[in-house]
Amino acid sequence: MVQRLEEIVAKALKQVDGDTYLLAVIVAKRAERLSDGAESFLTKEFIQMKSLVKKTDIALYELAENKLDFKIS
Repeated sequence: MVQRLEEIVAKALKQVDGDTYLLAVIVAKRAERLSDGAESFLTKEFIQMKSLVKKTDIALYELAENKLDFKIS
């Protein structure tokens, strides 16, 4: 079953207690790190299966799947 983008965003929002600003900042910072050459926390098979090309999409999935470690201060 293919997950819709809305479901992924909702899952990611749960990780940041519904804070859309924080969601945007975390995804943007992570996408920047991925663009700079950081390895994804998702498997290559998962990325291919979901046809993820954009770094922001990968970062969003990483957050939704609770693969990112961040602090809310």
